[in-house]
Amino acid sequence: MPEDVEVTVVTMAFDAADLDRLLPVLAKYVVLTRGHDGCRNVDLCSSVTQPNRVVVIQKWDSPASQAAHFDSPEMVEMARACAGLLERPPHIDLLEGI
Repeated sequence: MPEDVEVTVVTMAFDAADLDRLLPVLAKYVVLTRGHDGCRNVDLCSSVTQPNRVVVIQKWDSPASQAAHFDSPEMVEMARACAGLLERPPHIDLLEGI
């Protein structure tokens, strides 16, 4: 019998005030996040329907791995680097697989 697969998904939507400066910040964050324990995948996407919106989509092997990452130095560095680059705070959503 196969093991139950637990997947935790996080989406973070950033509405850029300065897209040219925001993209390198998020690209660095995505690359560093891919190396974290429990990270299954991270994608950086641009919205087709909302101009200047960038979305980070993360998949984690457990809620614990995701929670540990949110306290990581990489997450804190990214959040600080976004200061002055966003129209508003990012919209963060936590999802679990069905």
